[in-house]
Amino acid sequence: MRNSVSFSAVLAAVACLALSFGTCALAQSNASPTAGNGTYVASDPLSGVRYDNRFDVSLGMAYDHMKAGANVLQGANLGGADLSASYWLFKHLGVEGSGRAYLGSSGAGTTNPSALHGPFVGQYLFVAGPEWLGPHNKHGAVIAHAMFGGAYFDAHLGNVTPLTENFYYNQIAPAAIIGGHIDLNRSAHWVFRVTPDVVMTHYTMPYTPAVSQFDLNFALSVGVEYKFSKKR
Repeated sequence: MRNSVSFSAVLAAVACLALSFGTCALAQSNASPTAGNGTYVASDPLSGVRYDNRFDVSLGMAYDHMKAGANVLQGANLGGADLSASYWLFKHLGVEGSGRAYLGSSGAGTTNPSALHGPFVGQYLFVAGPEWLGPHNKHGAVIAHAMFGGAYFDAHLGNVTPLTENFYYNQIAPAAIIGGHIDLNRSAHWVFRVTPDVVMTHYTMPYTPAVSQFDLNFALSVGVEYKFSKKR
C-alpha cells in the first residue's frame, strides 16, 4: 500500500513538471521575436515617402514622333533625352521646366531623285508651365502638366536644301507639351517615372505657296526622378 501511494505521488509530480515545461515553451513561442543573428526584421522602404519637398529633378530616355515637313507622309521616329525640374509652390501646385533633345532619321517628302534617303533630323524643345499633383499615396502619384515655349527644328541635309526634301527649314517655332507623369516611388527620394505627352509645334515653310502648320505628335520618356530633402 505504501509503495502504491509513493508511486502515485511520483507520477503526479512528473505530470506537474511536464505541464510546467509545456506552459513555459508555449509562452516562449508566443513571445515577440527580438532582433539578433538570423532574425528577420520587417522594413518599409516607402515609409518616408512625403509630398512636401520643394525641388525635384528627373532625367529619362525619350522618344518623339514628328513630321519633318508639312507634306511628308512618313513620320520620323526620334530618340533622345528628357531633363525636367520642378519647383513646388504648394502641395498640389508647382512650376515645371523641361529641356528635350531628339534625333533620328526621316523619309523624304518628295520623289525628287536628288533628295537624300533617310536624312537625320533633330528637334529640341524648351518649355515651362504649371503642374498639378493628382491622386497619390506612398506607392506612387499621377501628375499633370501643361508647358509652353519653343522648339528648334534642325534638318541635317548638308548641301541639299530643305525644299529638295520638302522639309521645314531650320527654325525656332512655338511649341507646347501637354501630358504628365506616372510616378512609382522606390524610396523617400528616388522615383521611377514614365512621362507620356502630346507635343504641339507650329513650323512654317516659306516656299511658294507658303505653308504654316500645327503638328500634334506623341512623345514618351522613361527615367528616374530625385526629390531633394528641402521642404516647403
